[in-house]
Amino acid sequence: MELHHSKHHATYIANLNKALSSPKASNTQSLIHFNGGGHINHSIFWNNLTPASSEDAKQSAAPFLTQAIERGFGSFSDFKTKFNAALLGIQGSGWGWLIVKDGKLDIITTKDQDTVPEGTTAIFGVDMWEHAYYLQYLNGKAAYVENIWNIINWGYAERRFAGHADGEFRELKAML
Repeated sequence: MELHHSKHHATYIANLNKALSSPKASNTQSLIHFNGGGHINHSIFWNNLTPASSEDAKQSAAPFLTQAIERGFGSFSDFKTKFNAALLGIQGSGWGWLIVKDGKLDIITTKDQDTVPEGTTAIFGVDMWEHAYYLQYLNGKAAYVENIWNIINWGYAERRFAGHADGEFRELKAML
């Protein structure tokens, strides 16, 4: 994860800053979209991870979110099964997200560095680019997906579900 953070995410930031400083280049908008999306997605991703030993890694750190998951998906186990299937169904590079829109939870995937759609809030996301798992899991994508649940920061997810992410990255998202 250190390489993922210090190299991959740092590169998105550096390339975003470079694109923002060259507004007249013909490919500026696509560079801002890709690198800005990469920065937003990774910023959420890092915050929604915590050491497995943390109290926030326990589902009990998100009582209201857990209730909403159980209402929306039947049970937490059913939700996890559906989320894992969505993650493993991503072909190529992308992200899996638990989002909320108009008070309703949903599971979506986005391609490459696309962010969640306007009008939705990402509760948590899982990076499914190979760089996220390959060094540790090689081609064991399913093992990565299964183990990511051990380090989800449920406390952070609960705060996002409660509305503490409203307006986050508003200015940057407007440029995408």
